[in-house]
Amino acid sequence: MHFTKAVNIAGLREIARRKLPRSVFGFIDGGAHDERTLRDNEADLARLRFAPRVMVDVSQRKQSVEVLGESLSSPMILGPTGLAGLLWPEGDLHIARATATAGVGFCQSTNSNCSIEQLARHGRKDFWFQLYIQKDRGMTDALIQRAWDAGSRVLVVTVDLPLQGPRERDIRNGFTVPPRIGFDNIFDYASKLGWLLRLASGPRFTFGNLDNPEAPAQKLVSLAQHISASFDASVNWKDLEWLRQRWQGRIAVKGILRADDAVRAMSHGADAVMVSNHGGRQLDGVPSAAAALPAIVDAVNGKMQVLMDGGIRRGSDVVKALALGADACLIGRAGLYGLASGGQAGVEKAIALLKKEIDITLALLGVPDVADLDRSALFEERKREL
Repeated sequence: MHFTKAVNIAGLREIARRKLPRSVFGFIDGGAHDERTLRDNEADLARLRFAPRVMVDVSQRKQSVEVLGESLSSPMILGPTGLAGLLWPEGDLHIARATATAGVGFCQSTNSNCSIEQLARHGRKDFWFQLYIQKDRGMTDALIQRAWDAGSRVLVVTVDLPLQGPRERDIRNGFTVPPRIGFDNIFDYASKLGWLLRLASGPRFTFGNLDNPEAPAQKLVSLAQHISASFDASVNWKDLEWLRQRWQGRIAVKGILRADDAVRAMSHGADAVMVSNHGGRQLDGVPSAAAALPAIVDAVNGKMQVLMDGGIRRGSDVVKALALGADACLIGRAGLYGLASGGQAGVEKAIALLKKEIDITLALLGVPDVADLDRSALFEERKREL
């Protein structure tokens, strides 16, 4: 099926599964250990029920928001997803252009396959930059200066990856960086000829923000090696203070699941927190983003913005997150399914599907403006009549 025929994100996921080698699809689709948290991210949103109001004028509907000083046409930011270039050549640029066209946000990953400068020149200038603090603080300082000089005004500091979570699906599938063809996967790769040809004809695989362009590409066989070699497991709250002194724009801390950590982030200079369990790809068995969100919203009490990251597969999921108190949502896998299905046009399709579903949900819920969403839009579990 062509991506234009997909009627929802699940349809794009299926197209991506058919187009990608098993190991590459497993990398974007999988999670840590038994993948319980990965499943809970979706399941906990699905369990929430709406409490629609009737006899409300919904002839005009509005889903535009302002997040961290930026006006967005819809409460969505396509989040930092490393290695998008494995799905489609120059994948990060395709995502960036699609988000610019749609008027939603985009956050580039430290682990992007294109550099900050390439993104600014060929993707979009008003992007957010996601930072993994490096062992080399000089490199960290250089990264954030490069991001600022390129036009980024929001720094997203990811704090839940001191080392890589155990992703057993990747081990079973033999996932490597970059992908390597061997006797164990040659038939699988050969059956994905379109992907193989695109990868072979595209730019050389690199970590665009971290590789030395004058040196050979890093010879890595796993993300764990890359993370162990570059990322600093000793990062603590003092490092956030250090970043606050150096970064002139807004700072969001990504990877928060506890209310007290959200308050600490605020006290150390953060302008926002992102409630996230890294898409279920780090510590398995932690709560879903939706389950953790309400307590964090209550704890910060309107003093900073709160975004949710995890499990968004429908526009109605975005509406539920906003009803729980989120200001916007990060979109991860949904955008990657679109990218793998059709490049920039596939990402645009994914965004359009979510936007349409948000619009329909608002109309049927009787809340024509996302700014008016609150927990009264959700049916309280204890009052549900069985």
